[in-house]
Amino acid sequence: MTPARLSTWQQCPRKYRMTYLDRPTPPRAGARANATLGAVVHNALKAYFDLRVDQRSPERASALVREHWKSDGFSGPEQAAEYRARAQEWVGGYVAELPEGETPLAVERWVSAPVGSIIAEGRVDRIDERHGELVVVDYKTGRYGLQVGDARDSLALGLYALAVGKQFHRTCRRVELHHLPTGTVASWEHTEESLAELRVRAEQLAAEFQSATDELELGGDPQALFPVRTGKHCSWCDFRAHCAEGEQAAPDLPSWSALEA
Repeated sequence: MTPARLSTWQQCPRKYRMTYLDRPTPPRAGARANATLGAVVHNALKAYFDLRVDQRSPERASALVREHWKSDGFSGPEQAAEYRARAQEWVGGYVAELPEGETPLAVERWVSAPVGSIIAEGRVDRIDERHGELVVVDYKTGRYGLQVGDARDSLALGLYALAVGKQFHRTCRRVELHHLPTGTVASWEHTEESLAELRVRAEQLAAEFQSATDELELGGDPQALFPVRTGKHCSWCDFRAHCAEGEQAAPDLPSWSALEA
């Protein structure tokens, strides 16, 4: 059970069906610039931490952004060059503020562990070890800053903390969102009770879409079992072209619309 599955179901059951169940999968929309930007930053930071400590520097981190750069989804070369420069500045400034010689326990690590009635799994951006406990770190590159509540209420981070704790047999309660454009960190220290609440929430969502999937396999009506849930998200849905309700609910925005103005 990945956080992506859970969030897709929450956002729109029809999108869930098209993403995970329909075969063949309907053709998706093209790349979006904000997703490309996030992927580049993640890849550059992974490459940075893969270096020996004596090879790391803000300048090298900035250069890694250029080495991993892609321009998919941007309006053209000028906009892509502008955001490449921004990303280089973000990543260089970010690593400059890290403690000297800091090496995470794991980077871009796939975790998978039983959590209650589900198996929680996914790729964690970074796992740090601090004061004898493990910390889940998630990078963000969106246009808006983050608040403590974003870390506290994140189902994805909660599931990662549970899975990391189980897989490494260590205490893992702290989760952090690192917003590179502003250099800020939104963090939350979970308790056993708050993690249990997130687990129950995930189990309930999983039970919902598993029930719908089972009924679909028995010949149930896909439109009734996986209803559309429209909103602003319809503007950038991968399956917008296959959803008349989504096309009517929100305007079709260019692939670079989610970038910072």
